[in-house]
Amino acid sequence: MAAAARQKNFDPYRNVGYAYEGSAARVLEQEEVLQPRTQPRVRPRHAQLERPKVEVRPAGKLSLFAVTGFAAVAVMAVMILMSVVQLTSLSDQVVAMESQIAQLKREETTLTARYEMAYDLGAIESAVTAEGTMSRPQPGQTIYVDLTEPDNVVLYQQEETSLGFFEQVEEWIGNILAYFG
Repeated sequence: MAAAARQKNFDPYRNVGYAYEGSAARVLEQEEVLQPRTQPRVRPRHAQLERPKVEVRPAGKLSLFAVTGFAAVAVMAVMILMSVVQLTSLSDQVVAMESQIAQLKREETTLTARYEMAYDLGAIESAVTAEGTMSRPQPGQTIYVDLTEPDNVVLYQQEETSLGFFEQVEEWIGNILAYFG
């Protein structure tokens, strides 16, 4: 009951210097109410800045180093182009040779089958042994090879002859002339 009496007497605005009159915007008694202007306020324009006029520097002389660099780049570009052309031609040759190898393997298979059909090995063996020109090996003539030990191989390599710089340049020029010739 005492709590209910305290809530009725509670006024949140009692310590505030003004009284609440039901409006969120209060009107001052001694001052006039301000009305909005009809025209918007225009900002003054600032003076536009002008860029200072700059004199253009005259063109310099052509450097020998720059000319040499451009020439080197041009030579490298031509060399790369020639390498690509050479790589393309070699790739075409490889494709042609691979197709030729596939065709030759098919021919080998058919020729091997024809060869086996042409000769009867049993009849040839009986004919040669009957003539006496061929005989079966005797037990003393048989030799067995022991392959349990590891093999040893000596491989001799050919010395590679390396071309000097001038020989390589001469070969490149020859390739270029052969391509365009």
